[in-house]
Amino acid sequence: MNGRNIEQQNIKKRQKRYDRKVGFYYSFLTIVLIFCLIQIGYGAILNVSKIVSYQGKVVTLENLLKEAKQQNEDLKVEKKMVTSDNSLEGIARNNLKMAGEDEVLIIINKKVETPKKKKNLTDKFKNFSLKKEKNEQDTQIEKPFIPEEVVEE
Repeated sequence: MNGRNIEQQNIKKRQKRYDRKVGFYYSFLTIVLIFCLIQIGYGAILNVSKIVSYQGKVVTLENLLKEAKQQNEDLKVEKKMVTSDNSLEGIARNNLKMAGEDEVLIIINKKVETPKKKKNLTDKFKNFSLKKEKNEQDTQIEKPFIPEEVVEE
């Protein structure tokens, strides 16, 4: 019986060792699976946030495209209006001060006088900023006057 007891004890020790190994493997696999689930969840959240931001960009770009198409149509209409003979004649008459055949051009210049003020020290300091503003205004390009229709008399 002693031999049998020793054999049973050896079998129990082997079984405990095997159970410990299996338990360690299961614990290790559980940790790996939890790590994988965390990675999958993080990736899903990241992808959803990218989708939302890209959808916002798509909406913005679609609005910009609509505005560009509308501006393009407006420019086409304006081009047709400017290239017509009547509007070219109107630009020549009004902006370039030209006259047609058998016409006499009369230009009347009106001078507008501005009242003069007394200058003091504060006005001199204001002039510095006014000069900068005037220079910025002078650099702006004046758009030509384009009449809708020219009426000949």
